[in-house]
Amino acid sequence: MARLNATHDPALRSWVESANAPGAEFPIQNLPLGVFRRRGEAAARARGGVAIGDRILDLAAAVGAGLFAGGAAEEAARAAAGPALNPLMAMGNAAASALRARVSALLAAGAPERARVEPLLVPMAEAEMLPPAAIGAFTDFLTSTYHTERGGRRTRPDSPLPPNFKHLPVAYNSRASSVRVSGEAVRRPNGQRQRPDGTVHFGPCEALDFELELGLFVGPGNPLGEPVHMDFAPDHMFGYCLLNDWSARDIQRWESHPLGPFLSKSFATSISPWVVTGEALEPFRAPAFPRAAGDPEPLPYLRSEADRREGLMDIRMEAFLLTPRMRERGEAPARVTATRFANMYWTFAQMLTHHMSNGCNLRPGDLLGSGTASGPTDESRACMAELTEAGTQPLALPNGETRRWLEDGDEVIFRARAERDGFVPIGFGECRGRIAPAPAWPRGRDDV
Repeated sequence: MARLNATHDPALRSWVESANAPGAEFPIQNLPLGVFRRRGEAAARARGGVAIGDRILDLAAAVGAGLFAGGAAEEAARAAAGPALNPLMAMGNAAASALRARVSALLAAGAPERARVEPLLVPMAEAEMLPPAAIGAFTDFLTSTYHTERGGRRTRPDSPLPPNFKHLPVAYNSRASSVRVSGEAVRRPNGQRQRPDGTVHFGPCEALDFELELGLFVGPGNPLGEPVHMDFAPDHMFGYCLLNDWSARDIQRWESHPLGPFLSKSFATSISPWVVTGEALEPFRAPAFPRAAGDPEPLPYLRSEADRREGLMDIRMEAFLLTPRMRERGEAPARVTATRFANMYWTFAQMLTHHMSNGCNLRPGDLLGSGTASGPTDESRACMAELTEAGTQPLALPNGETRRWLEDGDEVIFRARAERDGFVPIGFGECRGRIAPAPAWPRGRDDV
């Protein structure tokens, strides 16, 4: 808690009244960053903004209006005002902190600059959100013992956890080019799979799934060949978003041996558009997951006393399902998962340190996925594979429908809030994706 400052003050209020409403996603204690344009504007008009209540502070306009009068805050604002946040991410957390402090002062109740700032606020209802960064690489981890054990019991009942799971954060390199921002449709993939009778088929995925995760955007990177000590890993961690690691389970089962997921994961990943900075989440730090008696201690390069004390975050995470029938009848989405990020066995600092330990160079804007954030209870199962016992036990929805896997037209919605007594809760915004049918297979030359 030593890193708390005036921007975290629970008594702080904004002159933007929607930011003060109970349950607001974006109170003045949050101030996440994103990239947007007004609906109908040309793509070239994409620029950085800060969420406050139901408004967006246009950073490009604020810089142009002289509201960042020199110093570190103006330099950071200029870096964040463009079509991607990568330049700000490269500057490090001190620059993001200077920007946050100035924006907080401009939006706080009683701010003398209100009359100059108010015309620069864009209603969220009039904005189109864009990817917050140019993502050069995307790595997805596997860090929940609960998720891993539930899956492993079906294929390895005597040893559901892989032998290396408690020694290192397991991961694979996924596909950055198919990461999409919340709201974009997710097209059901085609792929090859083996059916229970042993026959091999190619066609639309028959076992489409979601995975509720938290994403981390890398800040300053590291030069190729130069690892980073774990004590300094937080200096390379810029901010967080919600992440849906869409998974084609039937394709995944068939292709994952011997090298792991490939086409079953690379077709789409959805992220929420707002990046909640590490500084905004300081009040919600939580101890690392307690290791059971007999578990191996992390090797020295993955061990840090500060990380053990506060390496996780207490974030409540939820997944909802909206079916076509619910949509037609005007029904609310059904909550299917309620979990907490503090259940993860490995921390993001450990993930980042391990990623760089062989000298791999990470770059500003690279994305890391936490892995499915499942917890110990049935309610905290964070994917359809867990909720339906790999499709063998249908999930019953409140309107009488059932699902074994996701169907065309289904929409998956993620929401999350960081909460702790004595502090103002902050949200992440939504991460949405609706399933579109698989494309018809393209015609070849001989078909014309």
